Amino acid sequence: MAYGIVHFFPGGTKEQYEASIAAVHPGPDKLPDGQVFHAAGPSAGGWTIMAVHESQESWERFRDQILMPRMQAGIEGGFPTPPEETAIDLYKVVV
Repeated sequence: MAYGIVHFFPGGTKEQYEASIAAVHPGPDKLPDGQVFHAAGPSAGGWTIMAVHESQESWERFRDQILMPRMQAGIEGGFPTPPEETAIDLYKVVV
């Protein structure tokens, strides 16, 4: 079942997003294994990222093996704090 993640970074900026995404994605406009959708943009009071993974397991693998280790190590110019997270078991995804 597809799995959605929404991350909100209070006070986050486009520049912080660009630095962070460069550190955790495999390349410009390339998605990590198992991720099928990615969108990001400014929102009231910060920056929001939405991602859809093939499954909860795919998300957890990306989170545990790539995202968290790199964020915990510190990303120069990246988001300084963890996001507010909402996870969703998706019923339907239309691409």
